[in-house]
Amino acid sequence: MHNRGLRHCPLLICCKHVVEASNAIGWAVSGLDTLRSNEILRTLERVSTRTGLVAIALLLVAIAIVSPHGSSSKGPYHADIARTPGVLNPDVTQANINSTICRHGWTKTIRPPTSYTNELKKKQMREYNVGGSSTDYQEDHLISLELGGHPTDPRNLWPEPYPRAAEVDSTENDLNARVCSGDLSLAAAQLQESVLKHTDG
Repeated sequence: MHNRGLRHCPLLICCKHVVEASNAIGWAVSGLDTLRSNEILRTLERVSTRTGLVAIALLLVAIAIVSPHGSSSKGPYHADIARTPGVLNPDVTQANINSTICRHGWTKTIRPPTSYTNELKKKQMREYNVGGSSTDYQEDHLISLELGGHPTDPRNLWPEPYPRAAEVDSTENDLNARVCSGDLSLAAAQLQESVLKHTDG
């Protein structure tokens, strides 16, 4: 492979794009955000093609490690769609949100007792094959009560680990606020929550 060919390698275009991306959370390697593709090329032109490709691969790994996209919050595992597909509360519809999920304190009237959720949590921890203390997990509604999820159906509950569970609680509250303000439909919010928990936990 000639140096000319290396200059037009798509990987280098990708490198340049990523290196010049937003530095909002900082880079782990202080000099990485000052690199430019020409500097990379000048270095690669002095080494063999094989070594150059190895260098590119290493650079891409470093970028992936420190990239803001690589640091997005995710749980250690996600809800299993077979075990926990999510089940809706038939008593909650788009037409009655003002008297149900948008009414302050309404979820307290349907929230299951901890005696039920604690026993279910232990059972589901075994099914999900996760260890540790049960206090390390929140028995979470896949479709939250404030978005019209079923309160007691085991198919709508799963052992979500802390601290991820607390982070997702905030997202659930934001979605509820958007539904109640009319910014988002109930069905769209339920879909967003399901996708989140089935992919990121």
